[in-house]
Amino acid sequence: MGGFFASLKAQRWDDHRYYHHSRINQSLHFVSAISFLYCYAILFQDPAQAALVAWLVSMVSRQSGHFFFEPRGYDEINHATQEYKERIKVGYNLHRKRILLAVWALSPLILWIDPTLLGWVKPAADTAGIIHHVGYVWFAVGAGGFLFRIVQLVIQQDSTTAAVWAVKIVTDPFHDIALYYKSPFYWEQKPDHEQLQARLVEEIEFEDDPTPAR
Repeated sequence: MGGFFASLKAQRWDDHRYYHHSRINQSLHFVSAISFLYCYAILFQDPAQAALVAWLVSMVSRQSGHFFFEPRGYDEINHATQEYKERIKVGYNLHRKRILLAVWALSPLILWIDPTLLGWVKPAADTAGIIHHVGYVWFAVGAGGFLFRIVQLVIQQDSTTAAVWAVKIVTDPFHDIALYYKSPFYWEQKPDHEQLQARLVEEIEFEDDPTPAR
């Protein structure tokens, strides 16, 4: 298990240092994380509403940070090109995100083709009903995108990488709140990557060798 949690911390660190330089992006992730926790709270009570909030608030704020505020030039901090960072991204890089967002945007058309969603729901009687049904469609898109990437990682890399990424995604809201809750107050300052790196390295080394230093 120590190796699993070390890999989880490594994935989190790479995600932070490569793809979250902008304080605005970090702040939007903080907003996204809070709304995701709300979605978790109502997920089993009303999955359609949870999906509506997740896509319209959580995902829009999160992906806006990546697409509009995150710098895409040469990464002087990590000495990496944008092409390299896109290539090594474990989860959804910008190219994959564009495809996923296109599927999300077009998916409500399914209700025009089949208002019953293959018999899963009754045809909506009003606008509120249509919106609620869209929530079910978006829930399927989100779950499908999550499972698709897991299978893809198992095939392209290995099952451990896929499992680590899955755990990372599910726990990201908690981690993002802990990591970025101060970001809205420091938009004019650059993120302190070196300080965070030192802390994560210490945690990873401790997990690998839990014997107390003498």
